[in-house]
Amino acid sequence: MRGLKVSLFDFFWFLLLLMSLIPMFKQQKIEVLRLKIIRDFETKRKSRLITMIHRQETFSFLGLPVSRYINIEDSEQILRAIRLTPDDMPIDLVLHTPGGLVLAAEQIAEALRKHPAKVTVFIPHYAMSGGTLIALAADEIVMDENAVAGPVDPQLGEYPAASILKVVEQKGPDKVEDRTLIMADIAKKALAQVENTVVELLSDKMDLEKAREVAKLLSQGTWTHDYPISAQQLKELGLPVSTDLPREIYELMDLYPQPQGRRPSVQYIPLPYGRNDLPK
Repeated sequence: MRGLKVSLFDFFWFLLLLMSLIPMFKQQKIEVLRLKIIRDFETKRKSRLITMIHRQETFSFLGLPVSRYINIEDSEQILRAIRLTPDDMPIDLVLHTPGGLVLAAEQIAEALRKHPAKVTVFIPHYAMSGGTLIALAADEIVMDENAVAGPVDPQLGEYPAASILKVVEQKGPDKVEDRTLIMADIAKKALAQVENTVVELLSDKMDLEKAREVAKLLSQGTWTHDYPISAQQLKELGLPVSTDLPREIYELMDLYPQPQGRRPSVQYIPLPYGRNDLPK
């Protein structure tokens, strides 16, 4: 049998193939660890745990980072998970999202509201815009003490719907273009629709007058769309909020890493210790 000859060119292609497969194997390992934490958490709480975590993440062997937001695919998956959950089983939902499509967020929120058993939303860092809308459907919102939610006022393209109406009000209908008037008409409808949705989500947590007051505050452009609403502020609005976020949620978030291959902007030794633990 003649010896196998390996050229430098063959070795180069083998090395390239190996390097392209390593990220895929790492991702598979992370998936296994995620599923273990999810299963352990479900066993502990006798619930179904669903995660909707949107952050840049390296996946596939090409290692391309992709920014995520709430879309129709998310609503399809979460609605399917809810359908697979018995009526007497609680649902836990981990939210980490900048927001996204109003349609998708409203579908998820309505499905959670209709679930007969307790629904708990966990917010480890932030759940803005559509994420906040989903959180309002929960029986309990559990946040990190520094986590934030945000206003749910609708946006039309790059402009807040409330600001479009404000422009027409200040300048007068006869001093703006037809396109602006059309946008204002759409904005008025969008604001009314979102406000009604929030009232419906809150109506079983507080009296109707209070629900309308909170809905108006959150949906009618009181703040800028990226305004951070703290857990304390949500409590003051009458929402069922606590800051006892379970340790497992933090561990799960650690398994959704940012893309590798670039210098991190934040760096520290990832261990808990006090001053007495430091070398003299």
